[in-house]
Amino acid sequence: MTMPKPIRVLVIDDSASVRQAMTAILSADPEIEVIAAAADPFAAARHIQEEIPDVITLDVEMPRMDGITFLRKLMTQRPIPVVMCSSLVEEGSDTLLQALDAGAVDVILKPRVGVADHLAEAHLMIRETVKGAARARLGARRPRTTAPAQKLTADAVLPPPTGRAMSRTTEMVVAIGASTGGTEALREVLEALPANSPGIVIVQHMPESFTRAFARRLDGLCQIDVKEAEDGDTVMRGRALIAPGGLRHTMLERQGARYVVSVREGPLVSRHRPSVDVLFRSAARNAGANAVGIILTGMGDDGARGLLEMKQAGARTFAQDEASSIVFGMPKEAIARGAADKVIPLGSVARELLHATAR
Repeated sequence: MTMPKPIRVLVIDDSASVRQAMTAILSADPEIEVIAAAADPFAAARHIQEEIPDVITLDVEMPRMDGITFLRKLMTQRPIPVVMCSSLVEEGSDTLLQALDAGAVDVILKPRVGVADHLAEAHLMIRETVKGAARARLGARRPRTTAPAQKLTADAVLPPPTGRAMSRTTEMVVAIGASTGGTEALREVLEALPANSPGIVIVQHMPESFTRAFARRLDGLCQIDVKEAEDGDTVMRGRALIAPGGLRHTMLERQGARYVVSVREGPLVSRHRPSVDVLFRSAARNAGANAVGIILTGMGDDGARGLLEMKQAGARTFAQDEASSIVFGMPKEAIARGAADKVIPLGSVARELLHATAR
């Protein structure tokens, strides 16, 4: 048997210490090979002419050409999965949103001080992010599949659903989960919704401090209100709540005649926090047939088990199809488990959501 070829990575960063740290971290994984490390986009372009990498890690602030300009040029000439590796603070979030708009598939946090030490501590996350990027579909690229690693389930946060949550009511809620490629998928779905759409709760795998700026961006584009979820926020018509990234899980709860979100600390579930499985399980437990579950593009299997629990509790469930997914991982796992009532293209999600919640 022949061993699979390693994922070839090009590291681009103007800091020599970061290039050294990233190279060491990635090279320690037998499934990854760092083919070069460049100090700026011009040096990187020369490396790409000699050997095309499978993934690029890219800094934003660099001499001679900034990372976003380089990313835009790269995506128009030779699309390659790019992971932005940048300082991620509130004032820099708009820049990173531009990077996602330009075609970056994911983001790695890089603090302003102690960068090398931080990267060393986050080595597992960095490797998984690069592996996920290598599976991204850019143009004709197709994802490679690997067996999911052993990990915690939603049992670590919530007990499994016990029967049906409650009889149907006039108020419906929508739970959406997404990961790699989800930022633009969510934009397309939410932009298509009218102002009186049912309340929505979203888990999009994102780093801490990034979801607030993402929510602000969507709020400016959509007819519905979009905000980062806070503990106790009411799930109401015309509003979408995006789970804050990083340290806590976001769950749906019932308080009398209304739904609210609970934002709580907890362990990583399905390697993520917030976890789609946790959100979906909470919807199964507390909304049952009054909920709609939707799983969009993303790497791994987070949300597949939870979507099945929603379906078993009486909810309507949907999964994005392969053709329109950037990474057909999470939807594929949900479909394989029989969790999706219907498999639909991204362009049909808003319409199906509205139809499923109509009363």
